[in-house]
Amino acid sequence: MHQDSDREQTQHVKKASGFAVRIPDHAYWRRLINCQDACPVHTDARGYVRAIAAGNYELAYLIARGPNPLASLCGRICGAPCEVNCRRGSVDRPIAIRALKRFATEQFGPETWKLEGDYFKKWLAQRVVPQLCEVRDELRWLLERSPVSGDAAPTATIIGSGPAGLACAHDLALLGIKPVILEMEPVPAGMLYAGVPEYRLPRDVIRAEVGVIESLGVEIRCGVEVGKDVSFDELRAEYDAVVIAVGAKRSRSLPIPGVQGPGVMGGVDFLRDVALRNPVELGRRIVVIGGGNVAYDVARTVLRQAYFDMARTALRQPRVEQAHLCCLESLMEMPADDVEIVEGAEEGILLHNSMGPKEILRDEQGRVTGVVFQKVLRVYDEKKRFSPQFDPTILTTIDCDTVLLAVGQSTDLSFVDPKLHGIEVSERGIPTVDPDSLASTAEGVFFAGDVAHGPGLMISAIASGKRAARSVYAYLTGRSLETSAFDCHINLVGYEREKGYERIARVYIPITDAKERLRGHDVSVELGYSQPLALREASRCLDCGVNTIFDSEKCVLCGGCADVCPTLCLRLVSPESLEQDDELRSLIKHISTQEPGAQISAIIKDEEKCIRCACCAQRCPTGAITMERFCFREAIS
Repeated sequence: MHQDSDREQTQHVKKASGFAVRIPDHAYWRRLINCQDACPVHTDARGYVRAIAAGNYELAYLIARGPNPLASLCGRICGAPCEVNCRRGSVDRPIAIRALKRFATEQFGPETWKLEGDYFKKWLAQRVVPQLCEVRDELRWLLERSPVSGDAAPTATIIGSGPAGLACAHDLALLGIKPVILEMEPVPAGMLYAGVPEYRLPRDVIRAEVGVIESLGVEIRCGVEVGKDVSFDELRAEYDAVVIAVGAKRSRSLPIPGVQGPGVMGGVDFLRDVALRNPVELGRRIVVIGGGNVAYDVARTVLRQAYFDMARTALRQPRVEQAHLCCLESLMEMPADDVEIVEGAEEGILLHNSMGPKEILRDEQGRVTGVVFQKVLRVYDEKKRFSPQFDPTILTTIDCDTVLLAVGQSTDLSFVDPKLHGIEVSERGIPTVDPDSLASTAEGVFFAGDVAHGPGLMISAIASGKRAARSVYAYLTGRSLETSAFDCHINLVGYEREKGYERIARVYIPITDAKERLRGHDVSVELGYSQPLALREASRCLDCGVNTIFDSEKCVLCGGCADVCPTLCLRLVSPESLEQDDELRSLIKHISTQEPGAQISAIIKDEEKCIRCACCAQRCPTGAITMERFCFREAIS
C-alpha cells in the first residue's frame, strides 16, 4: 500500500505487534507544527522564524503579534513551551524561538516607536493580512468584528492588570466592550512590573505594551484595591460583567519554628518592594529558600540590591556579602530553568541542593541568626507526587541575618464572600470555574489567569485572559465567536533550503558580563540577537508546516526515497507489518478492490526524524513526491 493522493501519509512507531501508524487528518497536520500546537495562544512561531530567515522582519512581527497582545514582553520572559516542543530539538537543540521573537519585536514592536495615541492600532489595522496558519485568537479577526459602539456598548471591569487582565481588556476593547482595569499597585501590569526583575524585563518595554492597550480604549485605574477602596458589590452593580484576574501574588510561608518575626520576608514581597523602590532592609548574609525561577529572581535581585542601595553605605549599614539559595530538590530536579542556575552561579549565588528547612534560629533579641536544614532523602514518591522525606539526623546550619521565602505563591480573594456573592471557593481558596468559559458560579463573574488555573506561564495567563474575553463578549452580546476550520496544501515547486541548515549549531544568545550586570537592576542580562545572528539562527528552523506528499498513482516502488533519506525516516513495508485499525483495514480493502491481485505496499514515515530537506522529492524518478505546505484558517462565523 502506498500513501495515496489524498495525503494518507502514515507516521510509524515500531511495536512488538508491528508499526503503529496513523492516516493523517486535519488535527494531525496541525500537530506536526509542534511549536504552534504547544503555544497556549497558538502563535505561528514557525511562521515568524521563517519570515526572519527571509529577511522580512515586519511580517515576522505581525505574525508574532497576531494572537499575542504582549508579544514584546514574551520575547523577553516567556517560558516558551514552543521552544521546548520544537522538533529541531530531536536533531540537536531547539530553535531559540523566544529570542527570535524579541528580535522581531525590537524591529517593529511598540517599544521601537515611542509615540502616543492610537497610531499603533491604525498601523496594525493597515498591515494585518491573512497568514498561512491562523487561529481564532488572531488580531485580524478581532479588528474585523462589528463591535457594539456608543452609549449602548456593554461595560466590564477587570480586577488585576497582569498578563491575563491586559490580554482580556485588549480583546474586549477591540470587540466593542468598554473595559476598566482596577490595579491595586501604583503602576499597571501587575506582577509583570512588581514581580519580574528589571534586568529581565525593562520597564520601557512594559510601558510601551501597556500604552498600546490603553490606546485601544482600555482604562486602567491604579492604586485601587477591591475590598478596600471599592466593594465587590459596587463593581457588580456598576458593570455588566466582572473578570477576576488578580494573579498569585501572595508569598507562601513555611510551617517551621522561627518563621514569624523580623528578618523573614516573602520573596514576592521583596521583589515588589525593589520594583517600586520601597526601602528594603537586608543584612550581610541572605538565605533564599526555594528552587524555582522566582527563587532565582529573588537571589539575583539581592545581589543587585547591594549595588543599587547606595544609602546603605551612607548610613553605615552592612552590605550583602553572601546570597545562599537552598532547595529541596537535587540539581537535576530543580524546577528553575538551566539558564537561571548557570547565570546565578556566574553572579555568585551559593547553591545548596537537597536541603529542607527545619528551623529559623533567632537570638535573644529576636534577630535571625541562621537556618537549620535537614538532609532531603527524596522529593517525590514512586508516582511522581510531591512527598519529601528527610533524615533529621543530618543537619546543616547556615548562618544568616535575613531569610527570603520563595516556596510558592497563592491568590488573595479576601474581597469575595462566597456565600454572599454566590461564588463557590474551595477550602484551599480555589474558585470553581467552568473550564471552557471560565465563568464562576455567580452570574456575570469570570476568572482568568493564575487565580483560575494556579501559577503558570505568562503565555498561559494571556491565553486565559483572551478566553475570558470571548466568554464575556458572548455573555454580554449573545454573539458567539466560535470558529470553523479550513485547510489546504500548497505545492512548493522548486522548494529548497538554506545550504547546510541541518548542520548549523544553535546560535548563542549574547549576554552581559556577570560583573557588569550586577551593577544595577536595569542592566539587562540578555542582550538579544543582532541581525546576522538572528538570520543564522532562524535558518535552522525545520519548517514543520512543509510535508512530503506521496502520489500512489505515480509511485513505482523503487525505494529511492528511502535510500536517499539522510535521517532514514522513510520505509517501504507490507500491510501485514502495520497495526491495523478499522480505518486502515477499510483503506487496504478499498485498494485491493480497485486493483485485484496487485501487490500492496505501504510507505511509512517517522515525522520526528524528517528534516524537510526534499532529498526524497528530488530523487523520485516519477515525480510522485511533492513538498507541500499545510495551511489552515479558523474563521469566525
